[in-house]
Amino acid sequence: MRLAGARRTLAALVLAQFFGALADSALLIAAIGLLNERAAPAWMTPALRVCFYVSYVLLGAFAGAVADAFAKSRVIVLTNVLKLAGCALLLAGLHPLLAFALIGFGASAHAPARYGILPELLAQEQLVAANAWMEIATVGAMLGGVALGSVLVDPAFQMAFIGTPARSATAGTLLLFACAVAASLAVPPVRATAPHALRDPARLVGRFVASCRTLWSDPGAGRSLAATSLFWAVAAVLQFLVLRWGTDVLGLPLARAALLQGALALGVIGGAVGAARLVPLHKALSVMPLGLGVGALIVLMPWVTTAPTAALVLAGIGLLAGLLLVPMNALLQERGNSLMHAGQSVAVQNFFENGAAFAVLLCYGLLSSTGVSLFASIAAVGVLVMAATMAGMRRTGALVNG
Repeated sequence: MRLAGARRTLAALVLAQFFGALADSALLIAAIGLLNERAAPAWMTPALRVCFYVSYVLLGAFAGAVADAFAKSRVIVLTNVLKLAGCALLLAGLHPLLAFALIGFGASAHAPARYGILPELLAQEQLVAANAWMEIATVGAMLGGVALGSVLVDPAFQMAFIGTPARSATAGTLLLFACAVAASLAVPPVRATAPHALRDPARLVGRFVASCRTLWSDPGAGRSLAATSLFWAVAAVLQFLVLRWGTDVLGLPLARAALLQGALALGVIGGAVGAARLVPLHKALSVMPLGLGVGALIVLMPWVTTAPTAALVLAGIGLLAGLLLVPMNALLQERGNSLMHAGQSVAVQNFFENGAAFAVLLCYGLLSSTGVSLFASIAAVGVLVMAATMAGMRRTGALVNG
């Protein structure tokens, strides 16, 4: 594909991902508001994310096959339409947990198509830069969407003709999903890489397990898969920890506490841009020690008591995380595309990344239900990051020296 055409295609993909991820995160705040309006029990709030992630785990064996059996450009459009439908049904009165399960179903098939299409459209040397833009869109929108959702549920910004503030916020996210659909329609069609991938559904699970083993047994893919899974697990739990930290420790209202995540997002964006310029694909594993810095800064969070310092710490965490994530993601895609169909590789990646997020959120919920303090929870996350990074560095060093 010519350079101008590749840029237009990447721009359409980035815009579609930005609007979709922004809507996903903003809708979480709107759904929490809807649960509050229903006087729902407290456990339903984290259950929203559980319902979202469970689709990735349960459908992992089939999501990659769907992305490979059909043109990935069309899969991206259809999955965005499905997420739009889930938001519309939520606005129409569907229970938030069911709506999030439906949106998660669409998202689980969307991700393999979104990332799997990059190696089909771009040259290998363009993958790191393309991944940087995709991560900027994903992480920036995911974290910024929480702040946007907090604004949308504010009664001051309510659309009076919609009804309650939470319903008004849901209507606002519906418009964002519509923008994601419109942007995805601009992605040019590509050929299906494996048209018969769904011909024998009974064998898909076995093939998926074999694909998991293939990626984990490959030195580069295994290390990068572990790193990206750790990143998304930590990102999932930090979303809730930062909100609690901002309100309980810094004394901020919910809307301003949510804005703290903007500092984290800006840091990730800066790290992603830096990685695209400074880290070539063949040196991706050299950034693994940055995980130690991420863990150390997380451990320091409980001792920060002012909002400006908190923003700096979060920006630092994001910067190091962005520098770490983008090269690892690019390496994983390059190795996955050479070992199997791109869609199947990304499906395996999503299975482990979202499975890790599911597990860490479950542990966080259990810790919270047993009365473990916020400080201890934050420290536990930081120690987990440092321990996992050290284990990965030892394994990488053994591979290099061996």
